[in-house]
Amino acid sequence: MDIEDDEILQSEFQDENRPSSGLSSVSGGSSSIGDEDYKPENMASRMPPPQIYVERTLAIIKPDAMDKANEIEDIILRNGFTVIQKRKVHLSPEQASDFYVEHYGKMFFPSLVAYMSSAPIGVFVLAKEKAIKAWRELIGPTNPFKARETHPGCLRDTYGKDQTRNAVHGSESFLSAEREIRFMFHDSIVEPIATEQAVKIYLSKEVNPTLLQGLTELCKTKPGDPVIWLADWLVDHNPNKPNIGGPVVTETE
Repeated sequence: MDIEDDEILQSEFQDENRPSSGLSSVSGGSSSIGDEDYKPENMASRMPPPQIYVERTLAIIKPDAMDKANEIEDIILRNGFTVIQKRKVHLSPEQASDFYVEHYGKMFFPSLVAYMSSAPIGVFVLAKEKAIKAWRELIGPTNPFKARETHPGCLRDTYGKDQTRNAVHGSESFLSAEREIRFMFHDSIVEPIATEQAVKIYLSKEVNPTLLQGLTELCKTKPGDPVIWLADWLVDHNPNKPNIGGPVVTETE
């Protein structure tokens, strides 16, 4: 979920004279990596020729717009995006909670989780030059009523119903796109490959907690083949593996 979604939903509850949550996000602390490091030109410099950097982003068609999924995908393709991967997913409440973990403790969190786990959604990995910015421009502002005034013809103007049922989602930064793509497509590789501090942050936040739990269970169980046992345990307990309502489709040129 992007920053604009957060701000609008927060203001929604404040307008109703409901106190804002005092709980902080559980998404982790700050890192030493600056936003400048993730500008497209800087990312491209990390992939010397003959490698070519093409930015990717995660797009979601939300439950209220799934009946228009084919139309929306056609618009995506006509606007120059390449669909790298796509799938239909029905998230459980726990998985929706994990996806929106940075909003844990906020007033709107329960209704957000309930909505996003209420029915199947369509998730896409899109590629294009400056894909993150281009996709967010195509979907328009979070509020469909504002979108109709400022970005007529955008996806949220066309398909959005209200601030919650606003049809589509788009990653708001490279770091968000990287995390969200890996969440929905756990075997996906997002280029350029992270190095140094970015690797340490990713391992500490995304890998180590699950691995530690698996190693603890391994010591308790003492199986005959510990390597195979741990591999099977990690597959079964992958926290980022959503329920799949259909096959993964990989589209190539």
